[in-house]
Amino acid sequence: MAEKKVVIVGGGVAGAILAYTLQHQASVTLIDPKEYFEIPWAGLRALVEPSFAERILINHRDYFKKGELVVSSAASISETQVVTQDGTHVAYDYLVIATGHSEPLPKTRAQRLDQYKAGNEKIKSSNSILIVGGGPTGVELAAEIAVDFPEKKVTIVHKGSRLLEYIGTKASRKTLKWLKSKKVDVKLEQSVELDNDNNSAEGNKTYQTSGGETIDADSHFVCIGKPVGSAWLRETILKDHLDDEGRIKVDEYLRVKGKTNIFAIGDITDIKEIKQGMFASAHGVLVAKNLKVLIEGSGKEPKLGTYKAQAPMSIVSLGRKHGVAQFPFMTILGRFPGMIKSGDLFVGKKRKELGLAA
Repeated sequence: MAEKKVVIVGGGVAGAILAYTLQHQASVTLIDPKEYFEIPWAGLRALVEPSFAERILINHRDYFKKGELVVSSAASISETQVVTQDGTHVAYDYLVIATGHSEPLPKTRAQRLDQYKAGNEKIKSSNSILIVGGGPTGVELAAEIAVDFPEKKVTIVHKGSRLLEYIGTKASRKTLKWLKSKKVDVKLEQSVELDNDNNSAEGNKTYQTSGGETIDADSHFVCIGKPVGSAWLRETILKDHLDDEGRIKVDEYLRVKGKTNIFAIGDITDIKEIKQGMFASAHGVLVAKNLKVLIEGSGKEPKLGTYKAQAPMSIVSLGRKHGVAQFPFMTILGRFPGMIKSGDLFVGKKRKELGLAA
C-alpha cells in the first residue's frame, strides 16, 4: 500500500518537531522558504555571542533526513495539493499548516550566520543603543547587552503602559526594576520615529519620542511583534477558517475546524494561550501522534489525542544568570528562573529533541 502523503508547511518550532517525528511513518514533505530551522527564542544571545548562532541554526536536512524538502514559500492550497511560489505542486493526504509569524529571513544558514555577526558588530561598535519595543524580545535583548556590555547605554522605548504586557503586572514590575538596576533607561507609553535616513547612516543619531523626549543613540534594534503568517491563505479553501487576527480556527485535535485531513499547529492557531516555543512543540508532538493514528487507521473511529490551552507560563531571560518567571501560581525574578532557562536557553534540550548532539 502506498505511503500516506503528509505535507507540512512551515519549518519553525512546531513544523520541525513534526517533520522529525513523522518522517519514518509517512511520506513527508516539508515546505519552508529557508534551508534551516532556527531556535527562535535563543537568537538574542547570538547577537551578543555570535558563536552561539552555530548551535541555534540547524539545516533541515540535519534532522529531517528521509522526506522531501521544498525550499520555497507556500503560495496556495486546494483540497488535494499545495502550490509553492517556485511553482512546485505537492499532493497531500494530510496537510499541516505551521507558518507561525511571517518574518523575512535569508534562505541559507550561512547568510543567517552573517546577519548575526553583523548584528554583533553593530552592538560592539555602538556606545549607545536604542531598542524599540518592550515585549519579551526587546527586554531580553536589552538584558543581554546590559549584562555582556555594561559600559553601553541602553534605552528601551515602548508604547505600552508596562513591559511584557503578555504576562502579569508583577512580572512587569520586577523586570523594570531589574533593568533599571542595570542602568537601562525605559521610556513607557511612547513611540519613536525611525526615519529612513536613520536606518542607513552610521554614527550617533538623535531620535525624537512621541512624548517630546530626545534620545541619542549610535544604533537601534526594532523588537516589535511580527504579523501572523496567514496572508497567503486568504484566497484559499481556508479563507473562512481564519479569525479576526488571521489565526486558524482549530478544534481540540488541532484539526482546522470543519476539515478532517488539515491540521494547524504553533503560533498560527487560535488557541487561547501565550504564543511560545514550548507550546508550539507540544502541538507538533500531539499532531504527530494523531496523524500516526489516522494513517494506521483500522477502520474504526480513531481515538485522537486532544489539546488543552496551557496556563500563562513564561520565562524571560535577563542576561546569562537571571530571569523572570511567571508560573500559574507565582511570579519570581532572580537566579532560579535564570538556572532554568538563561544559561543555555534550552538550546541543548531542543537539539536533542531533533535527534542532534546538544
